[in-house]
Amino acid sequence: MQTATTDGTTMMELGQDYPEIREAVSRLCAEFPGSYWRDLEAAEDYPVKFVEALTEGGFLSALIPEGYGGMGMPLRAASVILEEIHASGCNAAACHAQMYIMGTLLRHGSEDQKRSYLPKIATGELRLQAFGVTEPTTGSDTPKLKTRAERKGNEYVINGQKVWTSRAFYSDLMLLLARTTPVDQVKRRTDGLSVFLIDMKEALKSGMSISPLKAMVNHNTTEVFFDDLHIPTSALIGEEGQGFRYILDGMNAERVLVASECIGDARWFIKTGADYAGQRQVFGRPIGANQGVQFPIARAYAECRAAELVLRQACALFDSGQPCGEDANMAKLLASEASWHAGEACLQTHGGFGFAREYDVERKWRETRLYQIAPISTNLILAYLGQHVLGMPRSY
Repeated sequence: MQTATTDGTTMMELGQDYPEIREAVSRLCAEFPGSYWRDLEAAEDYPVKFVEALTEGGFLSALIPEGYGGMGMPLRAASVILEEIHASGCNAAACHAQMYIMGTLLRHGSEDQKRSYLPKIATGELRLQAFGVTEPTTGSDTPKLKTRAERKGNEYVINGQKVWTSRAFYSDLMLLLARTTPVDQVKRRTDGLSVFLIDMKEALKSGMSISPLKAMVNHNTTEVFFDDLHIPTSALIGEEGQGFRYILDGMNAERVLVASECIGDARWFIKTGADYAGQRQVFGRPIGANQGVQFPIARAYAECRAAELVLRQACALFDSGQPCGEDANMAKLLASEASWHAGEACLQTHGGFGFAREYDVERKWRETRLYQIAPISTNLILAYLGQHVLGMPRSY
Protein backbone atom coordinates (compact mmCIF):
# COMPACT_ATOMS: atom_id res chain seq x y z
CA MET A 1 0.00 0.00 0.00
CA GLN A 2 1.82 3.07 -1.21
CA THR A 3 -0.78 5.81 -0.76
CA ALA A 4 0.46 9.29 -1.64
CA THR A 5 0.08 12.18 0.81
CA THR A 6 0.15 15.90 0.12
CA ASP A 7 3.89 16.17 0.74
CA GLY A 8 4.75 13.39 -1.71
CA THR A 9 5.61 10.72 0.87
CA THR A 10 3.46 7.67 1.42
CA MET A 11 1.23 6.63 4.26
CA MET A 12 2.98 3.28 4.47
CA GLU A 13 6.35 4.98 4.92
CA LEU A 14 4.92 7.28 7.58
CA GLY A 15 3.40 4.35 9.45
CA GLN A 16 6.38 2.00 9.47
CA ASP A 17 8.47 1.43 12.56
CA TYR A 18 11.43 -0.94 12.82
CA PRO A 19 12.33 -0.38 9.16
CA GLU A 20 15.48 -2.53 9.36
CA ILE A 21 13.49 -5.50 10.67
CA ARG A 22 10.81 -5.03 8.04
CA GLU A 23 13.36 -4.90 5.26
CA ALA A 24 15.21 -7.97 6.54
CA VAL A 25 12.01 -10.02 6.89
CA SER A 26 10.77 -8.95 3.45
CA ARG A 27 14.12 -9.91 1.93
CA LEU A 28 13.98 -13.33 3.58
CA CYS A 29 10.37 -13.91 2.48
CA ALA A 30 11.25 -13.09 -1.12
CA GLU A 31 13.08 -16.42 -1.17
CA PHE A 32 9.77 -18.21 -0.49
CA PRO A 33 7.35 -17.20 -3.26
CA GLY A 34 3.78 -18.36 -3.75
CA SER A 35 4.89 -21.50 -5.55
CA TYR A 36 6.71 -22.64 -2.40
CA TRP A 37 3.50 -22.42 -0.35
CA ARG A 38 1.35 -24.00 -3.03
CA ASP A 39 3.69 -26.99 -3.26
CA LEU A 40 3.64 -27.40 0.52
CA GLU A 41 -0.13 -27.34 0.58
CA ALA A 42 -0.40 -29.91 -2.20
CA ALA A 43 1.87 -32.22 -0.21
CA GLU A 44 0.31 -31.24 3.16
CA ASP A 45 3.85 -30.59 4.30
CA TYR A 46 5.52 -28.35 6.89
CA PRO A 47 7.63 -25.34 5.77
CA VAL A 48 10.87 -26.63 7.25
CA LYS A 49 13.17 -24.43 5.16
CA PHE A 50 11.13 -21.32 5.90
CA VAL A 51 11.16 -21.95 9.66
CA GLU A 52 14.88 -22.70 9.56
CA ALA A 53 15.54 -19.43 7.72
CA LEU A 54 13.53 -17.45 10.29
CA THR A 55 15.38 -19.20 13.11
CA GLU A 56 18.81 -18.55 11.60
CA GLY A 57 17.86 -14.91 11.13
CA GLY A 58 17.08 -14.68 14.86
CA PHE A 59 13.48 -13.66 14.23
CA LEU A 60 11.87 -16.45 16.24
CA SER A 61 13.97 -15.56 19.29
CA ALA A 62 12.87 -11.92 19.25
CA LEU A 63 11.16 -12.11 22.65
CA ILE A 64 13.77 -14.28 24.39
CA PRO A 65 16.04 -12.11 26.59
CA GLU A 66 19.63 -11.68 25.48
CA GLY A 67 20.82 -13.46 28.63
CA TYR A 68 19.22 -16.64 27.27
CA GLY A 69 20.52 -16.22 23.73
CA GLY A 70 17.63 -14.27 22.23
CA MET A 71 17.23 -10.77 20.82
CA GLY A 72 15.48 -9.34 23.88
CA MET A 73 13.11 -7.18 21.86
CA PRO A 74 9.70 -5.75 22.81
CA LEU A 75 6.40 -7.25 21.71
CA ARG A 76 6.04 -4.55 19.06
CA ALA A 77 9.16 -5.82 17.30
CA ALA A 78 7.77 -9.37 17.25
CA SER A 79 4.51 -7.92 15.97
CA VAL A 80 6.33 -6.27 13.07
CA ILE A 81 8.09 -9.52 12.18
CA LEU A 82 4.82 -11.43 11.84
CA GLU A 83 3.10 -8.58 10.01
CA GLU A 84 5.82 -8.45 7.36
CA ILE A 85 5.79 -12.22 6.90
CA HIS A 86 2.09 -12.10 6.03
CA ALA A 87 2.36 -8.90 4.00
CA SER A 88 4.96 -10.71 1.88
CA GLY A 89 2.51 -13.48 1.00
CA CYS A 90 4.01 -16.02 3.40
CA ASN A 91 2.41 -17.49 6.51
CA ALA A 92 3.80 -17.47 10.04
CA ALA A 93 1.37 -20.02 11.49
CA ALA A 94 4.08 -22.66 11.19
CA CYS A 95 6.09 -20.96 13.91
CA HIS A 96 4.22 -18.06 15.55
CA ALA A 97 3.23 -20.12 18.58
CA GLN A 98 6.84 -20.18 19.73
CA MET A 99 6.69 -16.44 20.34
CA TYR A 100 3.67 -16.45 22.64
CA ILE A 101 4.07 -19.91 24.19
CA MET A 102 7.59 -19.10 25.26
CA GLY A 103 6.28 -16.29 27.47
CA THR A 104 4.76 -18.80 29.91
CA LEU A 105 8.14 -20.45 30.37
CA LEU A 106 9.90 -17.10 30.61
CA ARG A 107 7.55 -15.53 33.16
CA HIS A 108 6.66 -18.54 35.28
CA GLY A 109 9.34 -21.19 34.73
CA SER A 110 12.14 -21.87 37.18
CA GLU A 111 15.62 -20.59 36.48
CA ASP A 112 16.74 -24.16 35.79
CA GLN A 113 13.96 -24.57 33.22
CA LYS A 114 14.80 -21.30 31.53
CA ARG A 115 18.50 -22.08 31.39
CA SER A 116 17.79 -25.57 30.08
CA TYR A 117 15.37 -24.64 27.31
CA LEU A 118 15.44 -20.99 26.26
CA PRO A 119 18.97 -20.93 24.75
CA LYS A 120 18.19 -24.06 22.73
CA ILE A 121 14.87 -22.60 21.60
CA ALA A 122 16.70 -19.42 20.54
CA THR A 123 19.18 -21.33 18.37
CA GLY A 124 16.57 -23.66 16.94
CA GLU A 125 18.08 -26.74 18.55
CA LEU A 126 14.66 -27.18 20.16
CA ARG A 127 11.29 -26.14 18.77
CA LEU A 128 8.53 -25.07 21.13
CA GLN A 129 5.61 -24.97 18.71
CA ALA A 130 2.88 -27.19 20.14
CA PHE A 131 0.25 -25.81 22.49
CA GLY A 132 -2.05 -28.41 24.07
CA VAL A 133 -5.14 -26.62 25.43
CA THR A 134 -8.30 -27.16 23.33
CA GLU A 135 -10.26 -30.39 23.72
CA PRO A 136 -13.02 -31.93 21.57
CA THR A 137 -15.81 -31.64 24.15
CA THR A 138 -14.92 -28.38 25.90
CA GLY A 139 -13.76 -26.02 23.16
CA SER A 140 -13.39 -22.47 24.54
CA ASP A 141 -14.70 -23.53 27.98
CA THR A 142 -11.14 -24.17 29.11
CA PRO A 143 -11.80 -24.67 32.87
CA LYS A 144 -13.88 -27.74 32.03
CA LEU A 145 -11.09 -29.52 30.16
CA LYS A 146 -10.86 -33.21 30.98
CA THR A 147 -7.19 -34.04 30.47
CA ARG A 148 -5.88 -35.10 33.89
CA ALA A 149 -2.39 -35.01 35.37
CA GLU A 150 -2.25 -37.02 38.60
CA ARG A 151 0.73 -36.71 40.94
CA LYS A 152 2.26 -40.07 41.83
CA GLY A 153 5.51 -39.75 43.72
CA ASN A 154 8.09 -37.98 41.56
CA GLU A 155 5.91 -38.18 38.47
CA TYR A 156 2.68 -37.00 36.95
CA VAL A 157 0.54 -39.45 35.00
CA ILE A 158 -1.40 -37.83 32.17
CA ASN A 159 -4.56 -39.10 30.49
CA GLY A 160 -6.77 -37.28 28.03
CA GLN A 161 -6.99 -35.80 24.55
CA LYS A 162 -6.22 -32.49 22.86
CA VAL A 163 -7.46 -31.29 19.48
CA TRP A 164 -6.35 -28.57 17.03
CA THR A 165 -2.82 -28.95 18.36
CA SER A 166 -0.99 -27.58 15.36
CA ARG A 167 2.64 -28.45 14.58
CA ALA A 168 2.74 -31.38 17.04
CA PHE A 169 4.61 -33.55 14.51
CA TYR A 170 7.25 -30.83 14.08
CA SER A 171 7.81 -29.66 17.65
CA ASP A 172 10.25 -30.93 20.26
CA LEU A 173 8.35 -29.45 23.19
CA MET A 174 4.68 -28.98 24.02
CA LEU A 175 3.12 -26.60 26.50
CA LEU A 176 0.28 -28.63 28.02
CA LEU A 177 -2.60 -27.46 30.20
CA ALA A 178 -4.11 -30.25 32.29
CA ARG A 179 -6.26 -30.55 35.39
CA THR A 180 -4.37 -31.59 38.52
CA THR A 181 -7.31 -31.19 40.92
CA PRO A 182 -10.82 -32.32 39.92
CA VAL A 183 -13.16 -29.42 39.18
CA ASP A 184 -15.59 -30.54 41.92
CA GLN A 185 -12.80 -30.15 44.50
CA VAL A 186 -11.85 -26.53 43.86
CA LYS A 187 -13.45 -23.26 44.98
CA ARG A 188 -13.28 -21.70 41.52
CA ARG A 189 -13.46 -23.73 38.35
CA THR A 190 -10.33 -21.95 37.06
CA ASP A 191 -8.35 -23.40 39.99
CA GLY A 192 -6.68 -26.79 39.84
CA LEU A 193 -5.23 -26.47 36.33
CA SER A 194 -1.49 -26.80 35.77
CA VAL A 195 0.97 -26.17 32.96
CA PHE A 196 3.61 -28.69 31.90
CA LEU A 197 6.46 -28.57 29.43
CA ILE A 198 6.43 -31.93 27.67
CA ASP A 199 9.43 -33.50 25.97
CA MET A 200 7.56 -34.82 22.96
CA LYS A 201 10.23 -37.22 21.71
CA GLU A 202 10.27 -38.98 25.05
CA ALA A 203 6.48 -38.84 25.36
CA LEU A 204 6.00 -40.49 21.97
CA LYS A 205 7.88 -43.51 23.29
CA SER A 206 5.46 -44.12 26.14
CA GLY A 207 1.90 -42.93 26.35
CA MET A 208 1.47 -40.13 23.82
CA SER A 209 0.27 -40.51 20.25
CA ILE A 210 -0.46 -37.97 17.50
CA SER A 211 -2.99 -38.17 14.71
CA PRO A 212 -3.20 -35.71 11.80
CA LEU A 213 -6.36 -33.63 11.48
CA LYS A 214 -6.95 -32.58 7.89
CA ALA A 215 -8.29 -29.06 7.61
CA MET A 216 -9.17 -26.24 5.23
CA VAL A 217 -5.71 -24.71 5.54
CA ASN A 218 -2.27 -26.31 5.69
CA HIS A 219 -1.54 -25.66 9.37
CA ASN A 220 -0.32 -29.19 10.10
CA THR A 221 -2.86 -29.52 12.89
CA THR A 222 -3.39 -32.69 14.91
CA GLU A 223 -5.15 -34.54 17.69
CA VAL A 224 -2.94 -35.64 20.58
CA PHE A 225 -3.81 -38.56 22.87
CA PHE A 226 -2.37 -39.26 26.33
CA ASP A 227 -2.66 -42.77 27.73
CA ASP A 228 -0.89 -43.08 31.09
CA LEU A 229 1.92 -40.79 30.00
CA HIS A 230 4.48 -40.52 32.82
CA ILE A 231 6.41 -37.25 33.06
CA PRO A 232 8.78 -36.03 35.81
CA THR A 233 7.58 -33.42 38.31
CA SER A 234 10.30 -31.16 36.90
CA ALA A 235 8.05 -30.70 33.84
CA LEU A 236 5.64 -28.60 35.93
CA ILE A 237 5.89 -24.88 35.22
CA GLY A 238 5.35 -22.65 38.25
CA GLU A 239 2.94 -23.73 40.97
CA GLU A 240 0.54 -26.63 40.69
CA GLY A 241 -3.03 -25.42 40.22
CA GLN A 242 -2.11 -21.98 38.87
CA GLY A 243 -1.93 -22.95 35.19
CA PHE A 244 -5.06 -21.15 34.04
CA ARG A 245 -3.65 -17.84 35.28
CA TYR A 246 -0.34 -18.55 33.57
CA ILE A 247 -2.08 -19.27 30.27
CA LEU A 248 -4.22 -16.12 30.51
CA ASP A 249 -1.08 -14.15 31.22
CA GLY A 250 0.20 -14.99 27.73
CA MET A 251 -3.06 -14.56 25.85
CA ASN A 252 -2.75 -10.80 25.44
CA ALA A 253 0.52 -11.35 23.59
CA GLU A 254 -1.17 -14.04 21.50
CA ARG A 255 -4.00 -11.66 20.57
CA VAL A 256 -1.52 -8.95 19.56
CA LEU A 257 0.65 -11.24 17.46
CA VAL A 258 -2.28 -12.79 15.61
CA ALA A 259 -3.69 -9.30 14.99
CA SER A 260 -0.33 -8.39 13.47
CA GLU A 261 -0.60 -11.30 11.05
CA CYS A 262 -4.06 -10.07 10.09
CA ILE A 263 -2.69 -6.60 9.39
CA GLY A 264 -0.08 -8.21 7.16
CA ASP A 265 -2.73 -10.22 5.34
CA ALA A 266 -4.83 -7.09 4.83
CA ARG A 267 -1.84 -5.26 3.39
CA TRP A 268 -1.20 -8.12 0.95
CA PHE A 269 -4.86 -8.27 -0.14
CA ILE A 270 -5.14 -4.50 -0.58
CA LYS A 271 -1.96 -4.20 -2.61
CA THR A 272 -2.74 -7.29 -4.69
CA GLY A 273 -6.31 -6.17 -5.29
CA ALA A 274 -5.38 -2.57 -6.10
CA ASP A 275 -2.62 -3.65 -8.49
CA TYR A 276 -4.93 -6.04 -10.34
CA ALA A 277 -7.73 -3.44 -10.48
CA GLY A 278 -5.34 -0.99 -12.10
CA GLN A 279 -4.07 -3.46 -14.69
CA ARG A 280 -7.13 -5.51 -15.63
CA GLN A 281 -8.87 -4.02 -18.66
CA VAL A 282 -12.59 -4.71 -19.30
CA PHE A 283 -14.84 -2.68 -21.63
CA GLY A 284 -11.89 -0.58 -22.65
CA ARG A 285 -10.74 0.67 -19.25
CA PRO A 286 -9.20 -0.64 -16.00
CA ILE A 287 -11.75 -2.20 -13.68
CA GLY A 288 -10.37 -0.12 -10.82
CA ALA A 289 -12.04 2.93 -12.37
CA ASN A 290 -15.38 1.44 -11.40
CA GLN A 291 -16.49 2.49 -7.93
CA GLY A 292 -17.99 -0.95 -7.31
CA VAL A 293 -14.44 -2.33 -7.53
CA GLN A 294 -12.55 0.62 -6.08
CA PHE A 295 -14.62 1.37 -2.97
CA PRO A 296 -14.41 -2.05 -1.22
CA ILE A 297 -10.61 -1.97 -1.52
CA ALA A 298 -10.49 1.62 -0.27
CA ARG A 299 -12.74 0.78 2.68
CA ALA A 300 -10.57 -2.23 3.53
CA TYR A 301 -7.56 0.09 3.56
CA ALA A 302 -9.31 2.44 6.00
CA GLU A 303 -10.25 -0.50 8.25
CA CYS A 304 -6.69 -1.79 8.16
CA ARG A 305 -5.27 1.57 9.20
CA ALA A 306 -7.75 1.91 12.06
CA ALA A 307 -7.03 -1.62 13.32
CA GLU A 308 -3.31 -0.92 13.14
CA LEU A 309 -3.66 2.07 15.49
CA VAL A 310 -5.43 -0.05 18.11
CA LEU A 311 -2.78 -2.74 17.67
CA ARG A 312 0.00 -0.22 18.27
CA GLN A 313 -1.76 0.95 21.42
CA ALA A 314 -1.99 -2.64 22.67
CA CYS A 315 1.73 -3.15 22.03
CA ALA A 316 2.63 0.07 23.83
CA LEU A 317 0.60 -0.91 26.88
CA PHE A 318 1.99 -4.47 26.93
CA ASP A 319 5.59 -3.33 26.56
CA SER A 320 5.20 -0.76 29.36
CA GLY A 321 3.73 -3.37 31.70
CA GLN A 322 0.25 -1.83 31.81
CA PRO A 323 -3.08 -3.69 31.53
CA CYS A 324 -3.82 -4.25 27.85
CA GLY A 325 -6.62 -6.83 27.71
CA GLU A 326 -9.15 -4.42 26.22
CA ASP A 327 -6.81 -3.17 23.50
CA ALA A 328 -5.31 -6.59 22.72
CA ASN A 329 -8.74 -8.11 22.22
CA MET A 330 -10.03 -5.18 20.19
CA ALA A 331 -6.90 -5.28 18.03
CA LYS A 332 -7.51 -8.93 17.24
CA LEU A 333 -11.18 -8.31 16.54
CA LEU A 334 -10.65 -5.29 14.28
CA ALA A 335 -7.59 -6.64 12.49
CA SER A 336 -9.20 -10.00 11.72
CA GLU A 337 -12.26 -8.26 10.30
CA ALA A 338 -10.11 -5.85 8.29
CA SER A 339 -8.15 -8.74 6.79
CA TRP A 340 -11.32 -10.68 6.00
CA HIS A 341 -12.95 -7.69 4.30
CA ALA A 342 -9.74 -7.02 2.39
CA GLY A 343 -9.63 -10.66 1.33
CA GLU A 344 -13.23 -10.53 0.13
CA ALA A 345 -12.52 -7.35 -1.86
CA CYS A 346 -9.38 -8.85 -3.40
CA LEU A 347 -11.09 -12.11 -4.35
CA GLN A 348 -14.07 -10.30 -5.82
CA THR A 349 -11.79 -7.98 -7.79
CA HIS A 350 -10.00 -10.94 -9.36
CA GLY A 351 -13.29 -12.55 -10.31
CA GLY A 352 -12.81 -16.08 -11.63
CA PHE A 353 -9.03 -15.73 -11.50
CA GLY A 354 -9.29 -15.31 -7.73
CA PHE A 355 -10.07 -19.02 -7.58
CA ALA A 356 -7.01 -19.93 -9.64
CA ARG A 357 -4.32 -21.21 -7.30
CA GLU A 358 -1.47 -19.58 -9.20
CA TYR A 359 -2.66 -16.14 -8.04
CA ASP A 360 -2.44 -17.17 -4.34
CA VAL A 361 -5.56 -15.14 -3.56
CA GLU A 362 -7.70 -18.14 -2.67
CA ARG A 363 -4.94 -19.54 -0.43
CA LYS A 364 -4.54 -16.30 1.50
CA TRP A 365 -8.34 -15.91 1.60
CA ARG A 366 -8.70 -19.30 3.27
CA GLU A 367 -5.84 -18.63 5.65
CA THR A 368 -7.12 -15.29 6.90
CA ARG A 369 -10.67 -16.62 7.39
CA LEU A 370 -9.33 -18.70 10.26
CA TYR A 371 -8.79 -15.63 12.42
CA GLN A 372 -12.52 -15.01 12.76
CA ILE A 373 -12.51 -18.21 14.83
CA ALA A 374 -9.04 -18.78 16.27
CA PRO A 375 -7.31 -18.33 18.57
CA ILE A 376 -10.46 -16.74 19.98
CA SER A 377 -13.72 -16.22 18.17
CA THR A 378 -15.15 -12.81 17.39
CA ASN A 379 -18.18 -13.44 19.61
CA LEU A 380 -16.06 -14.29 22.64
CA ILE A 381 -14.17 -11.01 22.24
CA LEU A 382 -17.47 -9.14 22.10
CA ALA A 383 -18.59 -10.99 25.24
CA TYR A 384 -15.35 -9.97 26.97
CA LEU A 385 -15.82 -6.33 26.01
CA GLY A 386 -19.49 -6.38 27.03
CA GLN A 387 -18.83 -7.85 30.46
CA HIS A 388 -15.36 -6.71 31.51
CA VAL A 389 -15.16 -3.35 29.76
CA LEU A 390 -18.76 -2.15 29.55
CA GLY A 391 -19.97 -3.74 32.78
CA MET A 392 -22.93 -5.58 31.31
CA PRO A 393 -24.17 -8.94 32.70
CA ARG A 394 -22.14 -12.05 32.01
CA SER A 395 -23.38 -13.69 28.82
CA TYR A 396 -21.86 -17.16 29.22
